[in-house]
Amino acid sequence: MGHLKGGVLEVAARIVQLGGAPERAARVAELRAGFEARTGSFVPEDAWFEERSRAFWSEALTRGRFGRAVEVDLDEDERRWLGPLERAHRGLFRLKRLAGVPREARTATGGDTLADVWSGAEFRVTLLDELGTRPELEASLGSADGHGGQLFDARVVAVVGAGEPLCVALLPGPVFHSREATAPIHAVLDAARDREMKTEDVLDSLLRMERTLRSLSRVKASYAYRPEALSPRSPAGGAEQRAPFRPVRREGKAPR
Repeated sequence: MGHLKGGVLEVAARIVQLGGAPERAARVAELRAGFEARTGSFVPEDAWFEERSRAFWSEALTRGRFGRAVEVDLDEDERRWLGPLERAHRGLFRLKRLAGVPREARTATGGDTLADVWSGAEFRVTLLDELGTRPELEASLGSADGHGGQLFDARVVAVVGAGEPLCVALLPGPVFHSREATAPIHAVLDAARDREMKTEDVLDSLLRMERTLRSLSRVKASYAYRPEALSPRSPAGGAEQRAPFRPVRREGKAPR
């Protein structure tokens, strides 16, 4: 598989562009309705509209398999990315930083590590949107090593080509939870593990809680993020991934 340096992000952008065609409006509306039903509604007047719109497209490209709807308009190299996109790992991440790695060398050396606090997986990112996602990640850091930083819902795609190193790409569309929500989020995650909830159910529930916190100005994070707000199950449709009962640390692997 070629074009590992930037292919997956380029193809993702291409699919989103194709999604703007009038003949695909009905499918896009169907996917968005499902996304809003699981994670909370959003309209152009909302301060979080752009962030949620990007998150919707991240879901449409992966869980929603929207690339299949525009496959006829993709070339052979672009179509090769559809499988890896559909197998993307969704997690609740925090950014970890290796000491002594300069900014310009971080993605090239794996200096930025995403730690999934839900599953325990860790990914050393080699590719991301430097103009859009990079500034958001920098702003999410707490201390220099990431301790105390914001948690964020995001998806990563790991691919390896013949004779090429592993490429781990962070897709556009992360949703950052408030720093004040970090402590109550961990309590929610403990409750979700006790219930053996699925990854998609847990993270969708957290996105609803994030919307509650942002839309109700006088609500505290400890009220918005509560185990009682967890959804017992997701609506029909979309691939589900069951998380382990307890987190287990593991290195990211390329999809087969």
